[in-house]
Amino acid sequence: MPIKLWEDNVPSQINVEDSPTITPYLVDTDGVKTSAVIICPGGAYARKADHEGEPVAKWLNSLGISAFVLDYRVAPNKYPSSLQDVKRAIRYVRAHAIDWAIDQDRIGILGFSAGGHLASTAGTQYDFGDPKAKDPVERISSRPDLMILCYPVITMMKPYCHQGSVSNLLGENPSADLIESLSNHLHINKDTPPTFLWHTADDQSVPVENSFMFASALRQHQIPFDLHVFEQGVHGLGLADENQHVRSWQSQCLLWLQKHNFA
Repeated sequence: MPIKLWEDNVPSQINVEDSPTITPYLVDTDGVKTSAVIICPGGAYARKADHEGEPVAKWLNSLGISAFVLDYRVAPNKYPSSLQDVKRAIRYVRAHAIDWAIDQDRIGILGFSAGGHLASTAGTQYDFGDPKAKDPVERISSRPDLMILCYPVITMMKPYCHQGSVSNLLGENPSADLIESLSNHLHINKDTPPTFLWHTADDQSVPVENSFMFASALRQHQIPFDLHVFEQGVHGLGLADENQHVRSWQSQCLLWLQKHNFA
């Protein structure tokens, strides 16, 4: 069952019925703490793609990882509502880690396409919580411990941006400063979490350069990363179970998760 991230007083709320949630997919570990990953489906900040939600959560469960599908706010909601949602989701899972037998120091974020932009924003624009907040959840860090970015939107800048995501998130005429502030390859630093990226070279919707730019910036800051680029595949493949070549991202990601003690 979906869990509301805020019971009331949702920040930046423009529609009282539009309340962000997480849906848990928990692994039964007999009380042994597991890792967890919060999933951000794609959809150009206009919708959320179902095939990038529950199926991915069940795949993570098969690896022994608890998962949470984030139903974040999209258009007509604008920035910063979706960022507030993903940061709250990370805090919320961390706050309830004991209840769900989750290691609060092994909470990752995974996103597809525009959900990859949201995930990478969470991983580059996190905070460590407000110790003076009345809400105890808001006192907790929103930093993910790792990122998995699948054919992600990274930049809001031309020529490699996905214009639909830009318009839906930032409006039709965003300022240059706003565009720069949400071009996430520009905001990597020495504390950015380790990152796994994959993309297809001929992606016609979100150019592969998005992943190249993020990986290059990770390299410049000596952040551990994996980058996997597949020769051919349409945008939005999700788990890519029907594409024998591209679906190998799953096994590569498992090896990387094992390397980082997440699986």
